[in-house]
Amino acid sequence: MAEVLLELNDSVAVITINDPDRRNALTIDLSQELADKVARAEESANALIVTGAPPAFCAGADLTQLGESKDEGLRKIYKGFLAVANATIPTIAAVNGAAVGAGLNLALAADVRVAGPKARFDARFLQLGIHPGGGMTWMLQRITGPQTATAMTLFGQILDADEAVRTNLALTKAEDPLAVAKELARAAAEAPAELVRTIKATMRATDAMHDHAEAVETELRPQVASIDTPEFAARLAAMKARISGR
Repeated sequence: MAEVLLELNDSVAVITINDPDRRNALTIDLSQELADKVARAEESANALIVTGAPPAFCAGADLTQLGESKDEGLRKIYKGFLAVANATIPTIAAVNGAAVGAGLNLALAADVRVAGPKARFDARFLQLGIHPGGGMTWMLQRITGPQTATAMTLFGQILDADEAVRTNLALTKAEDPLAVAKELARAAAEAPAELVRTIKATMRATDAMHDHAEAVETELRPQVASIDTPEFAARLAAMKARISGR
């Protein structure tokens, strides 16, 4: 049965697309379920990990539904990975296998990607005779730069885990990408929930800025607000106690 699984543990949410027989291809229903699970994760988790049931991460959109789709159908297929892209909590894609087409979009939608030894990043749109969608060209160029994005999108280059790390598409390669993603998520999981969300929102805002002074001003108000919280006071007191006890 095709489904999207959600596991919540210690403020880390793990979402798994679970349709291994079809290599986790996204249908409209699965995409809606993915969006729903992201919304649920945001309610109680500080970090979100997205992965696929082996052997693939996500083999793209269901080709039958893709071929029959017009504007509204395509937007429904986009809905799941756009929910990841728009998440208010930090996100990690644990790419355990092939990420193809819309599956590449899902990986790109995450803030960070951890690539397993069987990871493959494959745009595939051109080879199918279809224009890229869901903002793929924008995401890929911002993450890897125009040269790698062009090689993948127009020349059909497929990146393995090592090439993904070399081109900045992935943060790191790991034998067990899900385990590494969980370890990576720990810092956010242990931090104050509101602070995590505020920092992510600030990073999105400053990413579009070209002026250092504007970034300083943008960070100033939330930094002052965070200094005035009980969480900061408690952590500061604990740090002082550790220092004085040395």
